[in-house]
Amino acid sequence: MDCSLISLTVSSLLVYLLSRIDLDELMKKDEPPFTFPKTLEEFEYAFNEYGQLRHIKTGELFVFNAREDLHRWNQKRYEALGEIITQYVYELLEKKCNMTKAILPVDATEDEPTSFIYLSPDAMSNPSKLLVLIQGSGVVRAGQWARRLIINQDLDSGTQIPFITRAMEEGYGVMVLNPNENYLEVEKPAMSSPLPSATEPSDEPAEKRERKDDKEGKKKREFYEKYRNPQKETETEQIPIRENGSSEEHVLYVWDHFVSKAAAKNIFIMAHSYGGLSFVELMNQREMQVKNRVCAVALTDSAHNIWLQETSKSTQDWMQQHCCNWVSSPEPLDTPLDPMLPDCPQVSAGTERHELTSWVSFNTIFRFFSEVLECPSSSHHKCLNTHS
Repeated sequence: MDCSLISLTVSSLLVYLLSRIDLDELMKKDEPPFTFPKTLEEFEYAFNEYGQLRHIKTGELFVFNAREDLHRWNQKRYEALGEIITQYVYELLEKKCNMTKAILPVDATEDEPTSFIYLSPDAMSNPSKLLVLIQGSGVVRAGQWARRLIINQDLDSGTQIPFITRAMEEGYGVMVLNPNENYLEVEKPAMSSPLPSATEPSDEPAEKRERKDDKEGKKKREFYEKYRNPQKETETEQIPIRENGSSEEHVLYVWDHFVSKAAAKNIFIMAHSYGGLSFVELMNQREMQVKNRVCAVALTDSAHNIWLQETSKSTQDWMQQHCCNWVSSPEPLDTPLDPMLPDCPQVSAGTERHELTSWVSFNTIFRFFSEVLECPSSSHHKCLNTHS
């Protein structure tokens, strides 16, 4: 036989055999169990005096690739750390910022899923100023802008703590929303039936009994495989939180039950990324209420789109007068930029990193709020231009 033909045949056979192998599944066979530490101490990490996460023994940054070639295991480990970080930030909100949880829905029954927001002691009673903070989408929860920044940079850049502290120092009441806490995730009940007793008589035909035994044997094998390969994840289902099943629903619900009932004469809103879209949706649903209560809105790399969200001309005009969007850009901080859509003025956030836009704009956002307060209500647009 021609050598070239033999080579081609072997090559084709090799390609065929490789196509029959599920490399992902093969790699999972050697995956360690998805069991991770439950505390920062057990992870051997801690936040230092500068709010930076460091390894307790080596002083090094968090290492994502703890195990080479085990990306999914590394990702699960990162997510486990993220859950601990979430609880850590909650503790900071409660202990450092003296904030308390308000349960949602406000009329929740004992057996239904709930969410919560955080309120400063004077959030509802402060007669002068109220600041409402709305984060973007994803895994971040109340008090966080970006998990990646908390883990890889520091608490100041990744959390809302500096905004809360500064706002309180300047006499604001503060509300911290939690737009991504939309459902309770529960494990699906195992679908299994008890095996018949060995001594239990059966009047089933032998053939049917054998098929049943084969089926039970398969269940046992599957159970063994799951035990041997713990990387197979538990099946779960999501139970939505009533009237808070999405970021948009949450922001609307908190407006109706908290913000609109607050005593503050001047309400300010800061929204990052998808939080900006949720704010615009609030405008679509409660236009007159928002116009009557909100003085100014600071957006950071907002994901809103006035056309896709079918925003009215009157809302667009209001946004031109009362909103400013700090967007990711290579230009210096506060450099005026041409907006893509005719909704609100845009200025540079002084960074090209989306997740950093809130932190880099920190001081200038509070200056913007102060300038709006100092100007007569009829001159907001002029104030915004002066600021820009």
